[in-house]
Amino acid sequence: MKTSRSWWTGTRDYLIMPPATSRQRAHGKRTPKWILLFVSLAAVFLISAYYLYQPRSTVSAAPCSVFAPGGCTTTYDGDRVVPAKVFTDEETSSHVVIREILSTPPPLSKSPKIAFMFLTPSSLPFEMLWERFFQGHEDKFTVYIHSSRDKPIHSSRYFVGREIRSEKVEWGKISMVDAERRLLANALLDPDNHQFVLLSDSCVPLRTFNYVYHYLMFTNVSYIDSYVDPGPHGNGRYSDRMMPEVRYSDFRKGAQWFSMKRQHAIIVMADSLYYRKFRLYCRPNMDGKNCYSDEHYLQTFFTMIDPDGIAKRSVTHVDWSEGKWHPRSYRASDITYELLKNLTVMSTTLILSNYEQKVTTWRPCFWNGVKRPCYLFARKFYPNTLDKLLYHFSNYTTN
Repeated sequence: MKTSRSWWTGTRDYLIMPPATSRQRAHGKRTPKWILLFVSLAAVFLISAYYLYQPRSTVSAAPCSVFAPGGCTTTYDGDRVVPAKVFTDEETSSHVVIREILSTPPPLSKSPKIAFMFLTPSSLPFEMLWERFFQGHEDKFTVYIHSSRDKPIHSSRYFVGREIRSEKVEWGKISMVDAERRLLANALLDPDNHQFVLLSDSCVPLRTFNYVYHYLMFTNVSYIDSYVDPGPHGNGRYSDRMMPEVRYSDFRKGAQWFSMKRQHAIIVMADSLYYRKFRLYCRPNMDGKNCYSDEHYLQTFFTMIDPDGIAKRSVTHVDWSEGKWHPRSYRASDITYELLKNLTVMSTTLILSNYEQKVTTWRPCFWNGVKRPCYLFARKFYPNTLDKLLYHFSNYTTN
């Protein structure tokens, strides 16, 4: 049998066969239509099941649009299906600045200092205790006071004239973060300040100045509390409006009381992109949620930009063991040598990782890779504890 002439299509040759004769068709068996339909439906079902039940950690290779730049693949972020991470122009610029700051060593100083930054509504009830702590080390520290309500009345010479320009601070609102940044900005003006400690009016020292100075000056990380809380008062506060810069899987929680090295303090000052996200979308009664920026902004920010540069814990002790909305507060009747000494030797820190279900985790504390006591400071102490704290200070702070 001769074949007909092939047709040229511009890409390849196709051989066109003459029509089969009726005798030839009679020898072949036709597949029933119901079988073809069944096979097609089964294939659709299996493919759908695979994509529906595959693990959330997997990445789909299917492009969301053939016209999208970079393929626009999708990933799973928690329970959310989101586009693959592609930096915006602002993110790219921000990461360049952050990388340069992290790679630049701090300025050389003959007398590197710790900046003690007090965030308080008015006067500081423990100034006399801090004076005993500071005494004899005048060239190794500076004090900064952000008083958001009343001008402080001082009882210690180390605090006189150390107020910075302050603004009103409201609990749970971005003004709390603004006050932290205001303190950092003023403390950064002194090039000798290498460490920056944020403290409240209810904070007290647990160690001698020399111990604290060595602990902070020779550390290789910043002590910024940061952990995952999957409950409604942790990641449940996240807003999708923070996308694309801040993802659900990046969102962290932690105490606001930090100790920060100079490079990290400068990065906080340089950041506007991520700060703006939290100012706009992490606030009380946002989409029916109560998101508090001071518990999430720095914790999330440093987890994203320098996760290995933070200890993911604070050096300020707070007792959350009662499982209430607020930590335990110490009164004069609570203050004993045994209590204070126990706080100084604690080598594990409690993480309340799910408030609703009372899920807690104890995490060991390390200093430059060596297990060490966790805390240098503690809160919350009532003003009437001052006399007892002064009485026990020289004993409980003994190394």
